[in-house]
Amino acid sequence: MQELLARLKTLDPNASLALRVIACFDELVRGGVNTQALLGAAASLSGCVAGYARESGRPMRVSPAGETLEPAPPPTGAHEVDGLQVWLEREGPEQVNDAMILERLALALAIRSGRATTDPLRRLGALLDPEGTGEQRRAAAAKLGLGPRSRYRVASLPLFATWAQHPAMLEDVVPTRFGPMHVVVLPAETTALEARPCGIGAAMRAEDLHRSFATAMVSLRLCAPPEVPVVVADDYGGLVELLAQCSLEQPLLDVEELEDVMRHPWATVTLDALLRSSSVREAGRLANVHHSTMQTRLESIRDALPFDPLDGIGRTRIGLAFLAWRLRHSSVLDLPPPDRR
Repeated sequence: MQELLARLKTLDPNASLALRVIACFDELVRGGVNTQALLGAAASLSGCVAGYARESGRPMRVSPAGETLEPAPPPTGAHEVDGLQVWLEREGPEQVNDAMILERLALALAIRSGRATTDPLRRLGALLDPEGTGEQRRAAAAKLGLGPRSRYRVASLPLFATWAQHPAMLEDVVPTRFGPMHVVVLPAETTALEARPCGIGAAMRAEDLHRSFATAMVSLRLCAPPEVPVVVADDYGGLVELLAQCSLEQPLLDVEELEDVMRHPWATVTLDALLRSSSVREAGRLANVHHSTMQTRLESIRDALPFDPLDGIGRTRIGLAFLAWRLRHSSVLDLPPPDRR
């Protein structure tokens, strides 16, 4: 966790640190870490000593290096929730995210001590939960002011996404099988967001936004920055929702056979061109190679697969397998290396 915190703090300053704070404490609570670790995370995120005190027991103070310091009583103005007090010992003016850090620290400590079992700040979790009932999602949508007959989209971004412009939106951090994810609810007509990387889901009614979220996650995993920084589910239609239901552990049948083809350095560009064109000659133009070269590559692909990728249903099979292969090998959610500048 200390390594993760250090790397997050070196990422693009346009990314929302507040969202990283939320995600950080979410992961710590989920991992069941102790009080010292929670204070250490707050100290590391803020760059100053973090303290904690309760109605009974000794106060605790932890430095940004994770060292436990001598106890001291809470200062005047310490953040207090349900008999718990937390504070940051910062010299100089309060920083922009200090309040968020204290808020999440207090909530995490309350959950750990049994004083709180749910997060009162969560907004989109119930709306996007596929395990919830339609009635629960409709109630969540109503609380958020989403019209029952209007259509919306969910956009999904990693916490390290960079924003050219970040307007006020309905957004949250929600847990997924890929880790905490930044999600945004957009009007149905919005198909662009000034953030990279970003997957924008299909337009749905408010009660079906869990499906839009699933397509947004597939779209995000199809991104390949910097060449493909944003993917919109509309570009792939029902294929995206089909892929959202595929298991990570057991991909589509044709994906295993495609692995041999994809070992060629030209495979990705070639298959993409073949699927976006109606002829080998047109595919050659898209891939910027002579049509005879494209024909030779196509023969290599045919030899490696148990079906003809351009014959009838074979085109559908290779297209779906290629998208599933891209998801299987997606690296868009890998935390980028720290900026050494």
